[in-house]
Amino acid sequence: MSKLLLASIHDVGPRFEREVDRLADQLSRILGGPKFAMLVVPDHWGEAPLAQAPAFQRRLRDWADAGVEMFVHGWFHKDLADHNGAASFKAKHMTAGEGEFLGLTRAVAAQRMTDGKALIEDVIGRPAAGFIAPAWLYGEGAREALAASDFALAEGHFRVWRPQDGQVLARGPVITWASRSTGRQRSSRFFAGLARQALHGQRVVRIAVHPGDTTVPALIDSIEATFGAFAARRPAGRYADLLAKAGAQ
Repeated sequence: MSKLLLASIHDVGPRFEREVDRLADQLSRILGGPKFAMLVVPDHWGEAPLAQAPAFQRRLRDWADAGVEMFVHGWFHKDLADHNGAASFKAKHMTAGEGEFLGLTRAVAAQRMTDGKALIEDVIGRPAAGFIAPAWLYGEGAREALAASDFALAEGHFRVWRPQDGQVLARGPVITWASRSTGRQRSSRFFAGLARQALHGQRVVRIAVHPGDTTVPALIDSIEATFGAFAARRPAGRYADLLAKAGAQ
């Protein structure tokens, strides 16, 4: 497989409809069409149920019909668990209360995965592309539930893999941005700048954007520059291309 660019919009749902529209327009313009994935949250923080948003459901189906891959992205996205040890560090420093699947039991994680998959597939009229935990954080229960699921793909900070057998389909860091503090904005822009120079040798480059990015003009500029740098040197593809490559081996 030639070098590939995989783009994704996180936290898609009726709560962030305007922000998702802006990001979808930006990526479509740079990539030459809807060549990206959407990570759909069924009920963001328990305040924006997709099941009760028929207009947004129709938009998701239209995007899916146009070729956008749809991933299940947790259920609530919000992390309500108590954590100890390494999980406590991740919950505090790697996300702001968004790592929903970091502290769930296998049973609860499996139920939310199953419910999310059923809802989203009913909305889009086709299989979901896979499952990606909020903030890319998986606790032991979530990993066990995922391995027993029938999701075709899963993604973490540093890899994409096939849950049933653990086969790694792509490696390397996700390029993403953080908007929740000035310091994180600066550090994420700095990393994106480094990535634009250092990651061209990667077979697969993954870039992810979030609704909050649209609130910071400097982040939007960095997103524009980063996508532009990679799109000029490799095609934007689909996560399904990774599965096709694995099947051909």
